Formats: sequence, structure tokens, C-alpha cells
Amino acid sequence: MIQVGDTLPAAVLMEYSEVEGEGCSIGPNAVDVAKATAGKTIALFALPGAYTPTCSAKHVPGFVQHFDDFKAAGVDEIWCVSVNDAFVMGAWARDQKTGTKVRMLADGSADFTKATGLTLDLTSRGMGLRSNRYSMLVKDGKVTSLNVEGPGKFEVSDAGTLLAQAKG
Repeated sequence: MIQVGDTLPAAVLMEYSEVEGEGCSIGPNAVDVAKATAGKTIALFALPGAYTPTCSAKHVPGFVQHFDDFKAAGVDEIWCVSVNDAFVMGAWARDQKTGTKVRMLADGSADFTKATGLTLDLTSRGMGLRSNRYSMLVKDGKVTSLNVEGPGKFEVSDAGTLLAQAKG
């Protein structure tokens, strides 16, 4: 499992954009993790699935709500990563009104999730291999804080906890 001090794994996530801008075309666009984190501070959180109850009611809204606080704490971008396809993540972004506050990034084949060692096997519940729920602060591609939830929990990966670490 990835640890504090480790570099994020080399991977490509996908992002769906509905409007062209800043070099992104409409439709799924590749996001090279190493290039996208270089020289930046990223508040990254991951969750088991788009539209799932805790993810939609608590996890994503907390990061949207605290966007300005994260910016004030020196965070350049907030990323939400989930093992879903880019189209689902784009639709969920619209539903959650993330706008330009949270980048909703798809890890469709779970390559990034597998490389971090933070997988969650939900095959018995009909959801296959997913991401565990966690948050991390990443500076220039290196993990500086990591908060991994226990099974079925939402206690340490919330926006408030990561924000306190970003301010720390």
C-alpha cells in the first residue's frame, strides 16, 4: 500500500469535460498523473463509486464546500478519483455541481487504484474491484498525508481532516 513519502504511481486517469477550455476538448481527456501533479499541491480523495450514498451525500459535497479553504491553505487542485468510466464521472460532476472546484477523475480499469494498493473488492455486492475510501495530500507528486478508511467507515477521509493537514 502507498505510504506517506511515496511518489504517486505512474498512471493515466480520464476526465470528461462538457466545455472546451485550457487545452481540454469536449469528451474524455487523458490526465497523466505525474505531469498533472508536478509542482502542485493536490488534495486527492478516492471513493468506491459514483452516485453511492455516502460518496454523494457527504464525501464530494464536503470538498466542494471547502474549496476556498483548500485554496487558502495552498492547495492548487482537488481531485476525486473513482473506479468508474469518464462519462459516469462527468455526469456525477454535473449532479454534484463540482464545476471547476473538484476534478472528477475516472480510473476505469482501476490501474491507479491497483498501483496504490488501495483496492476494495466489492464483487460479492455486484460492484467488482473498486477503490477504498481515502484522502491524501500530494505535493509535487509525493504523498505528504494519507487517511485510509476502515471498511464501511467515513471518519478520516473527509474534507475537514485533509484541510487541517493542508493547513498544518
